[in-house]
Amino acid sequence: MSSSYLPATTESISQALEAKDPNEAISILYRVLENPSSSPEALRIKEQAITNLSNFLRQENRAEDLRGLLTQLRPFFALIPKAKTAKIVRGIIDAVAKIPGTSDLQITLCREMVQWTRAEKRTFLRQRVEARLASLLMESKEYSEALTLITNLVKEVRRLDDKLLLVDIDLLESKLHFSLRNLPKAKAALTAARTAANAIYVPPAQQGTIDLQSGILHAEEKDYKTAYSYFFEAFESFNALEDPRAVFSLKYMLLCKIMVSQADDVAGIISSKAGLQYVGPELDAMKAVADAHSKRSLKSFEIALRNYKAQLEEDPIVHRHLSSLYDTLLEQNLCRLIEPFSRVEIAHIAELIELPVDHVEKKLSQMILDKKFAGTLDQGAGCLIIFDDPKTDAIYPATLETISNMGKVVDSLFVRSAKIMA
Repeated sequence: MSSSYLPATTESISQALEAKDPNEAISILYRVLENPSSSPEALRIKEQAITNLSNFLRQENRAEDLRGLLTQLRPFFALIPKAKTAKIVRGIIDAVAKIPGTSDLQITLCREMVQWTRAEKRTFLRQRVEARLASLLMESKEYSEALTLITNLVKEVRRLDDKLLLVDIDLLESKLHFSLRNLPKAKAALTAARTAANAIYVPPAQQGTIDLQSGILHAEEKDYKTAYSYFFEAFESFNALEDPRAVFSLKYMLLCKIMVSQADDVAGIISSKAGLQYVGPELDAMKAVADAHSKRSLKSFEIALRNYKAQLEEDPIVHRHLSSLYDTLLEQNLCRLIEPFSRVEIAHIAELIELPVDHVEKKLSQMILDKKFAGTLDQGAGCLIIFDDPKTDAIYPATLETISNMGKVVDSLFVRSAKIMA
């Protein structure tokens, strides 16, 4: 990078944009920023230079240079309005976020900016950077630190009554509590986000995020029909914006259909006009699960889980529900297979269901303990012994009911006699 600065003019910007080599363009833009002029026109040109420079650095994956740029620009921020400073800072942080494998750098960058904004007393910008930092900490699974940050931020923003930021923070708090498996607090935070959103205009992307989180929480409560409605609303919002989250909303819609035993509808949704835009591994994975569910085939189910591990097992929301579905399918299949027998070898059941013997034995013992059927495992002989369902004698409940009624009569007579004696 040359030490001599360039004039802050549109010609310098054009020269940088026309440069064939990105490194040459970056060098030109750095030299424009070194210009000491602080006239209104020069400041406007420098703002353009910063935007173009951050784009070039992002394209070249130079994340550390973006971090250095943010530090270098601090004297410049004193010359421009606070709102423009906030826009530039958030733009550079967004540029770093688009470079893969920079999570730790983003956290460090946000921490540095929080310290600087505190020193400069830039409350508006600090709150937004802290919200971004909390989001990054949550993605890095540093939940306790993220929760502390969010709790303090919610109190502060509520006092200022900044509704738009409050929606973002409440939504983030809901996701954080959901990650910590605290469903009541996740629902409370989501309700707070909805309440704040009703008082203002919410951008479609943010409304889609609220609907997506609502669907996830309803699905967690096994209310799959309501969850499907929310996922559909989120999908429509993201689809209109061509947001990459649209495919995940569609994936969760298909999951809801499978969970309510309407797996036959999955193929129709995928082949619809909206579904065809997102055909790929995510939807192929759900179609494979739907086919396995329709056939009641555990082997097909396990093959789908193996073939689409990234799409199914590595997605925590899908994985949680499919684990429940797999257990239900396994129990239904085992109950159907053991029904004709009073004594059967575990190896024979494993052969029929096409699963390992130890896996089947473990599941059968769990089902016996859960009282899904009456029986016992003879591990010495490797057999399952099934008992007939014990028939309860109706005389005992009837006797208890008679005694209870007699007790009520005696109590009533005692009250009456007490009144007469008085």
